[in-house]
Amino acid sequence: MSSSLEKSKPGLGVTAVFFTAISTILGAIMFLRFGWAVGQLGFLGGLAIIVVGHIITISTAMAIAEIATNQKVEGGGEYFIISRSFGLNIGGTIGVALFLSQAVSVAFYIIAFAQAFEPLFTFFMAKFGWFFPYGSRTVTLPTVIFLVWIILKQGADIGLKMLYVVVAILFISLLLFFIGGTEYGQELPHFPLSHGLNQVGFFQVFAVCFPGFTGMTAGVGLSGDLKNPSKDIPLGTMAATLVGMVIYIGIVWKLAATASPQSLVDNQLIMSDIAVLGWIVIPFGLAAATFSSAIGSVIVAPRTLQALGGDKIFPVQLFNRYISKNKQGTKEPVNATLVTSIIAVGFVLVNDVDAVAEVISIFFMITYGALCAISFFEHFAADPSYRPSFRSRWYMSLIGALGCFILMFQMNPLYSIVGLIALAGIFFMVGFASKDQKGMTAIFQGVISQLSRQLQVFLQKVDKDQSQNKWRPSVVCVTEDSFDRFAAFDLLRWLSRKYGFGTFIHHIKGTVNKETVDESNDVLNRLIKIAGTTKSNIYLDTLISPDFKSTVSQVLQLPGISGKENNMLLFEYAKTSPQVVEDIVNEFDLIKATGFDVCVLASSIRSFGYKRNIHIWISDSDFENANLMILLGYIILGHPEWKKGTIKIFTISAKADVSTQRNNLFELIQSGRLPISKNNIEFVVQDAISDSKAIMTKRSKDADLTVLGFRTDSIKTHGKEVFTGYDGLGDMLFVNTDNLKIIK
Repeated sequence: MSSSLEKSKPGLGVTAVFFTAISTILGAIMFLRFGWAVGQLGFLGGLAIIVVGHIITISTAMAIAEIATNQKVEGGGEYFIISRSFGLNIGGTIGVALFLSQAVSVAFYIIAFAQAFEPLFTFFMAKFGWFFPYGSRTVTLPTVIFLVWIILKQGADIGLKMLYVVVAILFISLLLFFIGGTEYGQELPHFPLSHGLNQVGFFQVFAVCFPGFTGMTAGVGLSGDLKNPSKDIPLGTMAATLVGMVIYIGIVWKLAATASPQSLVDNQLIMSDIAVLGWIVIPFGLAAATFSSAIGSVIVAPRTLQALGGDKIFPVQLFNRYISKNKQGTKEPVNATLVTSIIAVGFVLVNDVDAVAEVISIFFMITYGALCAISFFEHFAADPSYRPSFRSRWYMSLIGALGCFILMFQMNPLYSIVGLIALAGIFFMVGFASKDQKGMTAIFQGVISQLSRQLQVFLQKVDKDQSQNKWRPSVVCVTEDSFDRFAAFDLLRWLSRKYGFGTFIHHIKGTVNKETVDESNDVLNRLIKIAGTTKSNIYLDTLISPDFKSTVSQVLQLPGISGKENNMLLFEYAKTSPQVVEDIVNEFDLIKATGFDVCVLASSIRSFGYKRNIHIWISDSDFENANLMILLGYIILGHPEWKKGTIKIFTISAKADVSTQRNNLFELIQSGRLPISKNNIEFVVQDAISDSKAIMTKRSKDADLTVLGFRTDSIKTHGKEVFTGYDGLGDMLFVNTDNLKIIK
């Protein structure tokens, strides 16, 4: 936000917010198009428009009141609220759309203002034969110039003083309207609830009438000029919204009770036929209402544009500096007002109330939807710093956000699509100018964090069935060699892509101090960058510990990031330097103490090769590991990098046991519905003098990954020899299960 906006001392209060909003609410649509709406849809249809419109506006008003009471609201009104919640990329995009809707609103109200002079034009034509060749433009263009000149010359204060006068005229005209009547009303036998012509659909009528309700946020645009925005905005906005709704309901009732549907449709100034002294009061009231609305818009729109320039939203910095400047010695956004007036003049030349109304409706729907979305997300983000003194309801904000999106396309699909395409263009423009901004990251981080927390708690509560038929890997990998070899990282991301969860921990030897903490942060940042390039689903962390034993002790007690407890440890070592194997063997009792499955990856120089062949070796002495080995092979093969791979299973057994082994394995594969062909199963008979390691090396020397099981008692008996002696093979995965896994 520009310093010029922050240094000036504001002086307006809640009455300024209320009168700016109510004067915009009770404006052109009320006088010119609500009679047409009731004529088309009847009393119940007109009431439905008010109800649906106020579901949106009340939800938005509550969202604004909530957000405004949580933070210091500065210049820029709704734009400031959105940008400080969603970030400048999103906030700037919606802010530009908001400014355009406000600037177009100036033209809309001026076009409607000129309609008040139609009776005068008709009178001059009939009485004196005076013809006005430019029609209503005779009024609109001079009015825009006069209005801008007044604001530039005298500032917002004179505009607000004029506002109080025209609001008084507006309420007098409404009073005379409500006490007036017609012969039609006196002769009407009963109140017509649903009598309408129905020549136009509900949503088309709604699109034309909705701008009549949008004025409730007009006062928010004065945020930079208010004494206490967090108090003035909620009170003024909510009061104007509720007062406006009551008046609109009364107008719909009065119109339906005093004029026929055909008269309501044919005569856009039908209210002048109903009101006392209507021939002069209603055109005068229309002029007052539309002029006051134009004043409100021409005060608010430049302040939104000025705030956009102060945040350097536009890619041309010269333009940002130009529109963010104030009038010397005041807070008046002179240059932004000039830009607003140029846009207003362009739309004034369109000179079509209904067409401009639909454009405004689409832009306001986008803005209101964003405000409601912010409020909704904040409810679920549970940010401790979000403590508004006024609380909306999350379901109201959700209804408002969804309602805006749905209604936008119901009103005018073409305008909605064009508007969204324009927004996309604005987003890329703003992103180009604000490359360092984080967009919606901040607010969605809180939402995702809360969602993750709730899911973890839920999973922990419902995870009472510990049966192995629901087993999925929740793997923790511990290594000191994260940047020397990527085999462990690759294996973990393959296992955790779809079926499991992976936590990758880089072990830093040492004690916790500033030096090791700094090293830890650097390592984690490097790991995150690497993970980003591989699009992995792994959770990354570091652990500072003096030795292998203490590291394992801490890792075994880590909570699972998925809400389910970790159930597998993965270690890795290089075949060329198997020092880690000694640590694994020495601390194997500790590793198995918590009931984890254990995988040890032996990395070779050629790594995983072409990722085509996985060889699984099963012996009759460790058949309990077979299910887990096959499951892991199947999970690895499910990764896209292994899409052309196959699994081949080998069994080693004595000749007498081959038949039993064959039956057991075929039944396992068939019952588990595993995509392994019987042709990919080979039964190897081992005689008394054959060495199993030599047999494996001969048949699997070209395999990309060889998987074999090991028993706990083998570690105690043979030590590190369990993992050595396979120099002729590529990468190997040694698997030890704590419980037999059931494949279903």
